[in-house]
Amino acid sequence: MHHPAKRLADIAPFHVVELLTRARQLEAEGRDIIHMEVGEPDFPTPAPIANAAIKAISEGKTGYTQSLGLPELRAAIAQFYAAKYGLTVTSSRIVITNGASGALNLLFACLADPGSEWLLTDPGYPCNRHIIRTYEGQPIGIPVDASTNFQPTPELLEQSWGKRTAGLLLASPANPTGTLLDLDEIKHLAQFIRQRNGHFIVDEIYHGLTYETDPHSACAAGGDIWVINSFSKYFQMTGWRLGWMVVPEIYVRDVEKLAQNLTLCPSTPAQYAALAAFEPETIAILESRRAEFKRRRDYLAPALSQLGFRITAQPQGAFYLYCDCSALCADSFSFARDLLEKVGVAATPGLDFGSNQPEKHIRFAYTTDLSRLSEAVSRLAGYLGR
Repeated sequence: MHHPAKRLADIAPFHVVELLTRARQLEAEGRDIIHMEVGEPDFPTPAPIANAAIKAISEGKTGYTQSLGLPELRAAIAQFYAAKYGLTVTSSRIVITNGASGALNLLFACLADPGSEWLLTDPGYPCNRHIIRTYEGQPIGIPVDASTNFQPTPELLEQSWGKRTAGLLLASPANPTGTLLDLDEIKHLAQFIRQRNGHFIVDEIYHGLTYETDPHSACAAGGDIWVINSFSKYFQMTGWRLGWMVVPEIYVRDVEKLAQNLTLCPSTPAQYAALAAFEPETIAILESRRAEFKRRRDYLAPALSQLGFRITAQPQGAFYLYCDCSALCADSFSFARDLLEKVGVAATPGLDFGSNQPEKHIRFAYTTDLSRLSEAVSRLAGYLGR
């Protein structure tokens, strides 16, 4: 008997993970694969963070914590907002979560009523729409393109906002495009949403990984904005599964009740490890790695352009290049499969990011070192006959 909930019909597989599975199979067969598909830093977690976890485990700090997270870590994050952004964010509003995904699960468990509609950028991170659907909400894509730097505008919201619209979720820097919103743009969107009694959710998990500017946090645009962040990307703790959420004060108790029931608490060793994430020694390591990501971007973007890929987004942050490949192929999904099978270059087709011309786009992650990126470019050039 196989009778899953009807909502499962709307949950698509995460294509990049399936592509990664195939890449691993090829590697097991002895093939050399250059991984440019998964959004995961190739650097190990900085040693001060790992050592803090080892110390906590050796001291027996492995029991449950409070459902909203270690008070010391919540306080450390509040101090981080003060030091980095000049903002006063009280620790009572900070919820430690099982990664940014865990934060979004708690958020939509809290806010999504059956049939409520949630606006998302298209292209955008695929799991967001599936998380919304899991909680009986309806994800509604807003097609965005180079004309708005692949970000929503009040004018686009006006076109998409309906009677059942409950809110907007966006990311800055964005995945897959790496584009940013400035603080004025965030404030204008917040004003539009407030006037309609909606919820505004801003994913900031790529903060720290920006290259020309340090963006403002959306927390500066009002205490009613839900802000998501993570220790995965800038802090390079992907497998530790730890993130946080800045919650509007009136919703903290609601989120706490859900956390008590759905997750009990985040990983205790990971939380003690994260206490070392804000230490000067750790930040120095992370900043040197940010500089390396910039070097990679500055090499790869022009190299891909010379091969015929068109980079229409301005990749100001994250570690992706979202390329228009329509001059090179008719279908990016078949193209990505061909690149993997024939030349051992793994990249993510636009299909993963929505329905806004996915066949024309492919995403390359510069999460491997410069020598491997150079080899990837050489293989692509050979495949394309350039």
